[in-house]
Amino acid sequence: MYRVLIADDEMIERAVLYKTLHKNLGDQCAIFQAENGREALRIYEEEKIQIAILDIEMPGINGIEAAQRIRETDKDCCIIFLTAFDEFSYAKKAIMIRALDYLLKPYDEQELMLVMEEAMRLTDAHLADAAALSGRGQAAGMGAGETAAAQEPREEMEEDGNIRLSKVAELISQYIRENYMYDISMQELARTMNYSEPYFCKLFKQCFNKNFTSYLTEYRVEEAKKMLEQPTVNVKEIGKAVGYGDSNYFAKVFKRITGQSPTEYRLYIFQRG
Repeated sequence: MYRVLIADDEMIERAVLYKTLHKNLGDQCAIFQAENGREALRIYEEEKIQIAILDIEMPGINGIEAAQRIRETDKDCCIIFLTAFDEFSYAKKAIMIRALDYLLKPYDEQELMLVMEEAMRLTDAHLADAAALSGRGQAAGMGAGETAAAQEPREEMEEDGNIRLSKVAELISQYIRENYMYDISMQELARTMNYSEPYFCKLFKQCFNKNFTSYLTEYRVEEAKKMLEQPTVNVKEIGKAVGYGDSNYFAKVFKRITGQSPTEYRLYIFQRG
């Protein structure tokens, strides 16, 4: 059975979450409860917790601090944050801690179950990897190296998180550069990068300070501007080339971003040149 920890200082919230998990996963999970971060850390140690669902705002040791302490010695525990506060500073900390997901209260039950299923899949994968290493006689050497990495000073975690955030931003940018001409969506990109949609939405805004739709639209318009500088290329073909099959819609989007229609922009470019 998977060993799951729920930590939330609100008794009713904790009870509802326990009931939800028990209803859906009762025969697959042993579920433990904590009412604060200190108790959560104690249960984590005693029960060798594999999946931790942590409320962020708890008295004393909060969910972020508890997760940091878990992560210092355990790279594999699946950490899921719950919070009633939609703050990007929390999302950034969740990235640095390598949390699996970041859910807002009131959470959607289906969304929660999708995250739990992913957490269980990852737990199985971690166990399989550990067994494979042991089978090859490499567990001792690899274990020592991983422990050393886990014991990096806490002040280095933020630097590591910023590096991870930069890498994520580059992967997103690369995907959009290679696929902007197709009918792509935030949902598709989130699935491609193995993130839940709500978490990816926050992650994207943290990386680019705007949402996916705005970023993609502006990128497409910039590519269209380059094509409009070529006088032999038809405006309708330019719209299709940057992902807009409907030329009228392309013209509307282009004017909303630039203040000019594609034809007006082309004329302006030629007059200026």
